Amino acid sequence: MSSALTEVRRPAEAPAPKQVVRGKKPPGLKKARTFYLFVAPWIIGFVTLTVFPLGYAFWLSLTDSDGLSPRTHFVGFDNYMEIFRDPLTLSSLGKTGLFALVTVPLSILAGLLLAVMLNQPIRGRGLLRGLIYLPAVVPPVGAALTFRLIFDRDAGAANGILSGLGGSPITWLVDPNVRYVLYALVLWGCGGAMIISLAGLQDIPRELLEAAQVDGASYWQTFTRITVPLLSPVILFQVITGVIGSLQSFAPLLLSSGSLSGAGAVPQGNYMYMIHVFAQYFSASRFGYASAMLWLLFAVILLVTLVIIKVSARTVFYTVEPEGKK
Repeated sequence: MSSALTEVRRPAEAPAPKQVVRGKKPPGLKKARTFYLFVAPWIIGFVTLTVFPLGYAFWLSLTDSDGLSPRTHFVGFDNYMEIFRDPLTLSSLGKTGLFALVTVPLSILAGLLLAVMLNQPIRGRGLLRGLIYLPAVVPPVGAALTFRLIFDRDAGAANGILSGLGGSPITWLVDPNVRYVLYALVLWGCGGAMIISLAGLQDIPRELLEAAQVDGASYWQTFTRITVPLLSPVILFQVITGVIGSLQSFAPLLLSSGSLSGAGAVPQGNYMYMIHVFAQYFSASRFGYASAMLWLLFAVILLVTLVIIKVSARTVFYTVEPEGKK
């Protein structure tokens, strides 16, 4: 017999079964446990410092809690209904909206103007950038107290300069002049907006600006048709963060007033929504009603932010679309 007939083919060897070692965890489970171990501090902090206070505040908003008495009564949505019957709450909300409408565009325009100026090759621009940005790092409480001293009627620097020029002293910290002091305080801290706009300006491709100059475009045409559209995402970011910050303003409004004795001494021009919330919490001891006011403010901020994002969809220019296409 030939060797071909006598050859016996051996079946392919099956892969050896994986050996399971007792007491040894799979590598995927070990990685997952390591991940959750590292993020556990953040999760604990998020639950205890964010989720629990939010839930507790919502529960308070459904009660008549005064913050001191252990007995509270569930009142349902009565606090929310009272908000719309309280003329002081509605007027303070309107003043807060007007304050945001004035200060947000003012701050963004001032920051953009300074950024355009300091983006030019001028001498000492690094020093100027630092000096203009310096007020933005001052805490709001310190800035408000400084402005209160500057605009004091009897010993303030503003009236001292006016007297030196032959003018009469002005009571800056009462209505209606107090709102101008507040606007000046907002403009004083526009260095943050300047830095953000400056970063956006330096991210614009120089080739586009040079091509516009070669085509004979003026500086204004280049600024309005190239610079502003490419800077629109940065402006949108400043608008959203500025509106949220303005609607939540509290310390500058309280401390820039003529007295530190509480919300009752705040001039009517500065009596905005957060001041009224502060008065309901600590003067009237109406923790339930004040918590309902804060939840209403949260709903207003969320609604305004969604409207801004929806309206800006056709005016904001993105170099990269959400799907990743250029």
